[in-house]
Amino acid sequence: MKTEIPKISDFPTGEENTEYAPYFTGKSYLAMLTTEKDLNVPLSNVTFEPGCRNNWHKHTGGQILIVVGGEGLYQEKGKRAIHLKSGDIVEIAPDVEHWHGATAKSWFSHLGVTCNPITNENVWLEPVTDEEYSEANKQIKKG
Repeated sequence: MKTEIPKISDFPTGEENTEYAPYFTGKSYLAMLTTEKDLNVPLSNVTFEPGCRNNWHKHTGGQILIVVGGEGLYQEKGKRAIHLKSGDIVEIAPDVEHWHGATAKSWFSHLGVTCNPITNENVWLEPVTDEEYSEANKQIKKG
């Protein structure tokens, strides 16, 4: 059965993100937006189906997220989840453990900027548990 992906931003959705699927709960889609390697600014659009989130992880060179559609969540280890909407920007310092993804009921799309790409590595950690994810969704309802 093919999932109908709604148009939630002006950026392309891309293809199902099968390469990184082991690090996600649920389906995500990836569209690389920059191709000129000499510019040294990898930029991609990541789209998450409702309920999809990535594992806890960190980037050795940091990351910037620019929300372009839907509603999502971002959480750093030991902190409350943040509810994300179109226009929000999240600056993630190097080596900060975090996760991000869609809310339980909304598609979500963000542009991901890889900072310091020559030395930046993704360090994938354990999955976000259903309990952690459920609590994050409850926090946005409480405000």
